[in-house]
Amino acid sequence: MKPALSSTATPTAEPLLQGLPPVIGPRTRLVVLGSFPGVASLQAGQYYAHPRNHFWPILSALWDVDLLTLPYARRIDEVRERGLGIWDVYAHCRREGSLDSAIEDAQYNDLAGLQRLAPGLQGIAHNGGESARAMRFTATLGVPVTRLPSTSPANASWSFERKLAAWRAAFESHGIA
Repeated sequence: MKPALSSTATPTAEPLLQGLPPVIGPRTRLVVLGSFPGVASLQAGQYYAHPRNHFWPILSALWDVDLLTLPYARRIDEVRERGLGIWDVYAHCRREGSLDSAIEDAQYNDLAGLQRLAPGLQGIAHNGGESARAMRFTATLGVPVTRLPSTSPANASWSFERKLAAWRAAFESHGIA
């Protein structure tokens, strides 16, 4: 049991966390926007590093390449070669754990600058509900915006096959499946 705080004590806030840099380049046609990296991703310095996250398995199935056996740098090369970008909606936030519901004091990445980073941008896909809350911003960029089911292990209500079908449709519409 935690001791009660006295009236003069103030709770300590979670530290402000820094997100990961974008994986976006001049050949990027579709950008997948997550919300904010989870603990495993922040510790590894890698997007979708949690072993139960379906992001890399979905891409593996779409591209018929076993990305999970490749070193992270090679995965990123594969992503870039195929015209996919990866980034997050939030640049900074406070959060205990990895759940989106625990995100506080979130600060947005420069979503308006996506077209500068990716001059060939043809679409944006939000990975899950928290990311999709930024659709009001990304919809102003003049490219199709899609909400995809979250690849997070917390999204257990969607089977892998159901997630894969939704992701396949989005990727095929941008010619990167």
